[in-house]
Amino acid sequence: MSLDVSPALLEQAERGEVDEAEFVDCVRTSLPYAWEMVSSLVAQLKVDGGNFADNQTPPPDEQARGQLLRALASDAIRGALQRHFGVRLAFQNCHRVAVFPLDGSVDDTLARFTSVRSQLLNQSPEFRDC
Repeated sequence: MSLDVSPALLEQAERGEVDEAEFVDCVRTSLPYAWEMVSSLVAQLKVDGGNFADNQTPPPDEQARGQLLRALASDAIRGALQRHFGVRLAFQNCHRVAVFPLDGSVDDTLARFTSVRSQLLNQSPEFRDC
């Protein structure tokens, strides 16, 4: 299971619409490593400026790696994080998370980061089993 869903939040989902702020809070508490990674990159982007901020340090263990995979592979979770933080997220190699501002001026940088070429150039033997 990827999220620790409270009975109240599950009830909301069963009834229909879900309060996105409550969903985001569920993500924050269920996936703390992924949450901290994204929030720290958002803070770094705000402080440093630039076209994007990214992490290139592998997670400390498989549990943390799993959190990143669950957060960024789920369209619902990823979309909620993007809306909550006001950024676009990109992901490579089970740990390289990047945040991009919503500003269209970085579209080319985002396209390069998420390109097939960049994915291939970001490969190395230590990432083979990630």
